[in-house]
Amino acid sequence: MIKRLGAMLLLAVGSASFAAPVTLQMYYPIVVGGKVQGTIEGLVNDFMKQNPDIKISPVYTGDYVTTVTKALTAYRGHNAPQVAVMGDIEVYSLKDAGAIIPVSDLVKNDPEGQKWLSHFYPAFIRHIDGKVWSVPFQRSTNVMYWNKEAFKKAGLNPEHPPQTWQELAEYGKKLTIRQGNTVTQWGVEVPSNTPNGYWPYQAFVASNGGHLDNGKGTAVTYYTPKTVEALSFLHDLSVKYNVSPKGVIADSTTPQDFIDGKSAMVFLSTGNLGEIRQKAKFPFGVSMIPEKTQRGSPTGGGSLYMFSGMTPDQQKAALKLVRWLSEPEQAARWSIATGYIATSPAAWETKSMQAYAKQYPQALVAREQLKYSQPELSTYRSLQVKELLNRAIEATVTGRDSADNALKSAQSQADRLLKPYQ
Repeated sequence: MIKRLGAMLLLAVGSASFAAPVTLQMYYPIVVGGKVQGTIEGLVNDFMKQNPDIKISPVYTGDYVTTVTKALTAYRGHNAPQVAVMGDIEVYSLKDAGAIIPVSDLVKNDPEGQKWLSHFYPAFIRHIDGKVWSVPFQRSTNVMYWNKEAFKKAGLNPEHPPQTWQELAEYGKKLTIRQGNTVTQWGVEVPSNTPNGYWPYQAFVASNGGHLDNGKGTAVTYYTPKTVEALSFLHDLSVKYNVSPKGVIADSTTPQDFIDGKSAMVFLSTGNLGEIRQKAKFPFGVSMIPEKTQRGSPTGGGSLYMFSGMTPDQQKAALKLVRWLSEPEQAARWSIATGYIATSPAAWETKSMQAYAKQYPQALVAREQLKYSQPELSTYRSLQVKELLNRAIEATVTGRDSADNALKSAQSQADRLLKPYQ
């Protein structure tokens, strides 16, 4: 009998030793390839080394819009990932679909977990129904990059970027270089293309003291004097002041235009800092958004979401991964590699982050701008509601419609979409 029990015990121990690891699939919003993929895979591999009982399989899903579409399709097909990095703004739509688990529910009986969830910058946390539904990861604000060499050649102080909308237009005139009918250097570029044109536009709305939604996901404020004035100004940069390319400006080409010296000032995400820092052959600066009535910029970027339908073991492993990725050392590592804002004060206190900020003080601008920031436009039926605003922006910058008419129409259509949630 004793021998039999001993054999059973050895068998049980042996089986536990060779138990299959818990497998997690994680959606990540990039196209395969490049430094970002290498960085995320480095983080994932380090996590798996420390946790050999957990296997992570990253899936690269394209941009934010494509990622949330794929994630919701997979969820409805009962094949959702366990973890995904998706736009912070998608939280209402994901919650409405029942696709995600509130992270705060998973740590409500864990004092250490609650402490962890409270250490992020408040600007990066959304509370909906008294709960936190996602964890900040690659977060950003919209900022302005300027070419110091171009400023100097134009007779401008290379250490003094424009502080107001009026100065932006005036500087733009001095920085726009023409050879006959050809522009060899534009003064400024503000991306305006679908699906992300609403975000740099929101930076101008914020710097004019306005908002694009009610903060509850149930209504938009597209059509107000402040929003119309902001969109009219974007149109005027190309038509009235002649300092910006006419028509729609693509966010995919704007960073390279700046790197190539085709534009002297550009409005982009802090997440572009890594690429510009590595590729620009000239000294450059990063500044807060020029103001009309006040400082302001939307937050942006992606957060870590955990999906419904996990097994208990997967849920435990997923929470462990999310917590590890957002710890100060990993947050600092991610920020240094990409340019996104390290998401907690503790991350900025790490030795690596302090050394990085000392070498590249441009990284501090977005962090300091957080005190003036507002949440990125986010509503239920997010994709459709954003698309209405993107169409209004494109109609205005291409001259097909006035800012007043375009935004009035977008407001009316968005009101109909959101009426069931009011």
